[in-house]
Amino acid sequence: MKDMTVVVFGGSGFIGASLVARLSARGLRVIVPTRRAERARHLIFLPRVEVVEADIHDDAALRRLLAGADAAINLVGLLHSRHGTPYGPDFKRAHVELPRRIVAACAAQRVPRYLHMSALGADNNGPSMYQRSKADGEVAARAEPSVAATIFRPSVVFGEGDRFLTMFARLQKWLPCVPLAGYDTDFQPVYVGDVAQAFVNALGNLKTRHLLFELGGPRIYTLADLVRLAGKYAHCPRPVFAIPAGLARLQALLFELLPGEPIMSRDNLDSMQVDSVVDPAIQATTAAALGIKLTALEAVAPRYLSPSERFDDFRARAGR
Repeated sequence: MKDMTVVVFGGSGFIGASLVARLSARGLRVIVPTRRAERARHLIFLPRVEVVEADIHDDAALRRLLAGADAAINLVGLLHSRHGTPYGPDFKRAHVELPRRIVAACAAQRVPRYLHMSALGADNNGPSMYQRSKADGEVAARAEPSVAATIFRPSVVFGEGDRFLTMFARLQKWLPCVPLAGYDTDFQPVYVGDVAQAFVNALGNLKTRHLLFELGGPRIYTLADLVRLAGKYAHCPRPVFAIPAGLARLQALLFELLPGEPIMSRDNLDSMQVDSVVDPAIQATTAAALGIKLTALEAVAPRYLSPSERFDDFRARAGR
C-alpha cells in the first residue's frame, strides 16, 4: 500500500479526517479536494497529504485530480435536501451524480479501485429521499465495469466531532426535557475510527473488490437510549419522552423553517421508519471480515461529551 496515491473526496469532514490520518500514517500519498482550502487546514500538516482546491462536480477537474491515482474514496454525503421525487436535487447531486462522475473519471484515467460511502437502510423503495438516493448512489458506484467498487453502509457514526450524540448532549444543556420523534427506532452506532479503519483495510485487500460491507457497532440501542446516554455523559440528563407522529412531523417542519441546518427534518423522520442496524438476512459482509474489533460507545463517548473529561484531557495534553 505504501506507494499508493489515493484521492479522498469528503476528506476534510468528520469521517474523512480520521481516514486521511490513517492513510497518511500508512505512508500513502493522499489528495484531498475541497472547495475552500481553509476547510481542510487541519489536514495540511499530515505527511504526504495534499489539499487541492477544486470543483469536484466538474468532470475535467475530476480527471485532473485522478490522473496517476491508484484509488478513489468518496465520503461525500448530505443529511438534508430540498424535496423532489424520488429525491430532491441536493441528494441527487451529492449522492447519485457525484459518484457517477467520479467512477467515470476513474475509468477515463484507468484508476482501478473506488471505495464508496453509502448508509444502512439504502433502498430505492425506501420511505425517505435520503435512503432512495443512497441506493441509487450504490448503482452509480458500480456503473463502470473497469472500476472495482467496494461499498460501505454504516449505521450512525459516533466520535469526537459527531453531529449525533453531540447534538443531543447540547440540547439537554438547554432544554428541561426532550420530546423525541423516532423514540423506539433502533440504531447500531459505530465508532468513527472503526469506519475509517474499514476503508483502510479494504483498500489493502483486493478480495474486497465488488463487495458490500454493513458497518454497525457492538450493540443496538433505541434512539431514546442514545439520547439518555448523551445526557448522562454530558452531565445534564433530562426526561425523554415520545411524541405522536403528527406532532413529530409538525416539529420537523418547524425545524426546517428555522435558519441553518435543521436538527430534524421530515425526511429524517421518514428514514427512521426503518431501523439502522446490520441486516443478517442480506448478502453483505461486516467489520469482522475486515479484522476490526469494534469499539463500544461507552468506551469513547464519555471522553468527548463530558465537560470534565474534556478538561482533564486538555490538561494532560498541556502537561499539567
